[in-house]
Amino acid sequence: MVSVLDDKIDGRVTRVQGNSVFLITRDGFEMEFQIHELIKTDHAALSYSVPPLPLYEEEKKGKKKTVVSKKNKFLTTMEVDLHIEKLLDNTRGMDNYDILNHQIQTAQRQLEFAIRKKIQRLIFIHGVGEGVLRTELEFLLNKYEGISYQDADYQKYGSGATEVFISQKAVVP
Repeated sequence: MVSVLDDKIDGRVTRVQGNSVFLITRDGFEMEFQIHELIKTDHAALSYSVPPLPLYEEEKKGKKKTVVSKKNKFLTTMEVDLHIEKLLDNTRGMDNYDILNHQIQTAQRQLEFAIRKKIQRLIFIHGVGEGVLRTELEFLLNKYEGISYQDADYQKYGSGATEVFISQKAVVP
């Protein structure tokens, strides 16, 4: 088991290619990090079951193989909570600018991950507050082509979340 040094992300290593390490998170997402961004953690402290990731299952019936596709890939919604207490254990020594900068960098990294993995729907939970994070998040989203956004479902998130729709044509700038 490994944890990411600057994020609250941990998971199980699936493969290593050069300096890149691929891991599966608690939510079942495969993510890529550089070796220097990870730290080995205690296996017992992070014991959880990771859901299977394959986009298809092979069922063997005699000598024939039947491939059953999972269409849920395109209906997957990724939620990213940008509250700083969810991202960092400790904010000691950080001013509001540093905190906002970390939140926006996390949002950008997660958005680019969703684009690369063809995840079409993303929810950023930013909270209500004074609206500074929301404004900066909208500024970030406007930089991307093939991205549209709106307020997320009020009944589920209140007015503190933004729902992002990623088209097939969206690319990382």
